[in-house]
Amino acid sequence: MRLADSFRSERFGAVRIHELQRVIELDSGTSVGAGSQIVPAEALRAIESQMVIVVPCMNETRTVIEGVLSGIPHDCLIILVSNSDRGPVDRYEIEAQTVEQFCRLAGRSAITVHQKDPGVAAAIKAAGMPEMLDDDGLIRNGKGEAMLLGMALAAMTGRRYIGYVDADNYVPGSVHEYCKVYAAGLHLAGSPYSMVRISWHSKPKLRDNRLFFSRRGRSSQITNEWLNRFLAEYSDFGTEVIATGNAGEHAMTLDLGLKLRLAGGFAVEPYEYMDMFEQFGGVLESTDPDVMASSVPVLQIETRNPHFHDNKGEEHVQGMRMQALNVLYHSPVTLPATRQAILDFMVEQGALEVGQEPPRERTYPPVGTLDLDLLYDALDAEALSFRQPDGQVMAGLPASPPIDRAQIPRRVA
Repeated sequence: MRLADSFRSERFGAVRIHELQRVIELDSGTSVGAGSQIVPAEALRAIESQMVIVVPCMNETRTVIEGVLSGIPHDCLIILVSNSDRGPVDRYEIEAQTVEQFCRLAGRSAITVHQKDPGVAAAIKAAGMPEMLDDDGLIRNGKGEAMLLGMALAAMTGRRYIGYVDADNYVPGSVHEYCKVYAAGLHLAGSPYSMVRISWHSKPKLRDNRLFFSRRGRSSQITNEWLNRFLAEYSDFGTEVIATGNAGEHAMTLDLGLKLRLAGGFAVEPYEYMDMFEQFGGVLESTDPDVMASSVPVLQIETRNPHFHDNKGEEHVQGMRMQALNVLYHSPVTLPATRQAILDFMVEQGALEVGQEPPRERTYPPVGTLDLDLLYDALDAEALSFRQPDGQVMAGLPASPPIDRAQIPRRVA
């Protein structure tokens, strides 16, 4: 894969945000070009063999799920975290069967689990994160909660990288490109604490019976504007460096991921930026001298494939915008001028009444604080939805389960 060079970056303490890079060639060969970087196929494969791809899923059709699975490179481990309806039709059972059939045909392994499984809730509580449970004793609804659960499962596999791909992606080629971009970016980052965030090339919409390839997302342009304004208040220079505030498709080293505090719901992606600024930005005292010394590079990469996905409506988009502004407003590193400007904007947008304050989004401790041994034991004993389909066993070959009990890392934070 060939990527355009990134010539500039903005620093916020140890966090180094690289300007947007473009994918020049999906398959670069070995030829050298000016102003570009080549990541060889063997380097991509090396990262993919250590990568987990988490697919948060909610009531997607079997065909769409099959397409997403088919786009994930063979050496990546798949974890599907579902919050789909269990009745009157058990949609999770359909999803789990789809993954099992895919693993059998492709000779791969995977993990599937349902977010509202009482056994999963009991396991998370036993492992040390009761904050994730609602009043009914189940894991809370929300994308951030699904991502956190996926990261906990990924940590038990002993792999080094984690990437996220939404289940509502209609184009398998887009999924494949995202995963290749993750591998390329993580290879180039040169730090054990790195993140790669996708900026899609375009998001097609139907207008007047023809496709219009929009370059800006309705949520992203607002989130990006305010994150950049946050940086500008510190530097006294305007910037547009952040282009991926709401990047649902993103990847990171697990060394970084296990230290991050994730937010619930759709606040999860913008809060990753804010948590890095809080923990590693140098404004607040850091408890991780190793991270501060190593730096935290954030690579932002624009893909070539258009991003076709389900249109969930204006209310969904407005909710994403406001959740992003909520975490920015309440961050202890946000300066008063930015906080007041956010308040004025939310009143102007009708999201708040005069005199009201934005609500606080729910945030969780780092996954690295979980006791992974207890988590696995409880999942294995109590979570009926926790499955590990193994395509090797289905093909009559020696077993290669995604999680080897003897290899589960000890508590890391």
